[in-house]
Amino acid sequence: MSSKRLRVFMMDLWATVPYYTAYLSRALQQEGVEVQVGSITYYLDPACFTSRGLKLDPGLMDVVGRFALPKLPRRLLKFPEAMLNLAVLTARFAIRPPDVVHVQYLPMLKWRVPLDLWFLEFCRSRGAKIVLTVHDLLPHDSGQRYKATFVDLYRRADALICHSDSVQARLAAEFAVPEAKVSVIPHGPFFYDLPAVGAEQALSRFQLERGRPMVLWQGIIFPYKGVDLLLTAWKQVEARVPEAVLMIAGTGAPELLEQIRAQIAELGLQRVKTEFRFVSTEELVALYRAADVVVYPYRAITTSGALATGLALGKTIAASDLPVFREVLRDGENAVLTPPLDTDALGGALVRLLEDPTLRERLAERVRAMRFGHESWLGIAERTRAVYLGLVG
Repeated sequence: MSSKRLRVFMMDLWATVPYYTAYLSRALQQEGVEVQVGSITYYLDPACFTSRGLKLDPGLMDVVGRFALPKLPRRLLKFPEAMLNLAVLTARFAIRPPDVVHVQYLPMLKWRVPLDLWFLEFCRSRGAKIVLTVHDLLPHDSGQRYKATFVDLYRRADALICHSDSVQARLAAEFAVPEAKVSVIPHGPFFYDLPAVGAEQALSRFQLERGRPMVLWQGIIFPYKGVDLLLTAWKQVEARVPEAVLMIAGTGAPELLEQIRAQIAELGLQRVKTEFRFVSTEELVALYRAADVVVYPYRAITTSGALATGLALGKTIAASDLPVFREVLRDGENAVLTPPLDTDALGGALVRLLEDPTLRERLAERVRAMRFGHESWLGIAERTRAVYLGLVG
């Protein structure tokens, strides 16, 4: 293996985790790995891959993601596109398989006909090693419904990568995965490579008033991310820091968005601004730079791209005191951590941060000292390459 470059197929055929796939693939290429980026154009950010110098090769077709289609027709069209791509990849890999198939996401795994899982078994039969990044131990908010499916998936993989020691421990305890099979490699940062956008532009673009301290919650809205807890805590903030504003930016299922609107009205909150849509990467960076505090009131978490963004952009952070967060955040040192589900503690922490700019700057300075940028991805790529070599070298 030392005489030729490692050949890796990076598998995210439906562009489910496009930014992670893009940043990791670019860093691996810079580490000398020959990466075939098996993804399609991300429909919400068509330049996600090309702006980072990556050429997509999902098999044969990359059409659906290039158009701004409604959700239902987009999903219906993605399926035949993925089937055609899997068929072409199967033919290709029958002749010349990659050394490693690195799986980021298997969207069909929950179906009765898990075609992408069968594709992995075919790749294994041709000699490829299977590496799986565990972004979520189980699908969000699904309880134990798919536990047996994921136990089987983790058993089939030759190696697993997760982002924290606590997730490695849960893989061993809950899914019977030997610890030696799992490599803990941190989650890298997003959007540090975008041009700096001034806070003034964000204030104008989102109709935020100048001079008001702003707390930001950003991401895809799921129940486990605790927006409802944040809103309950925010009632305390409005009573004690009347000039502060809370911005909730992101998208999610319509019923969840309606629940948030209803809760805001029920609590009588006056200084909550919602932006329920996809926020472009440029807008997102502008919002983060304008925010005085970014908040992560999660009930549970396996990994968080939103936290990685807050770290990369050097922000003051308030978060739930969860094992995954504790591996990068220290209460009182580089963040303020509060017990999960404790809305009184969360509200009090936000009040303290908003009333004390010196504390905010001290915490943010410690975050900036972590140097969570491109060098982080090069280190991640080096360790990921070592996982590959451990299987094929």
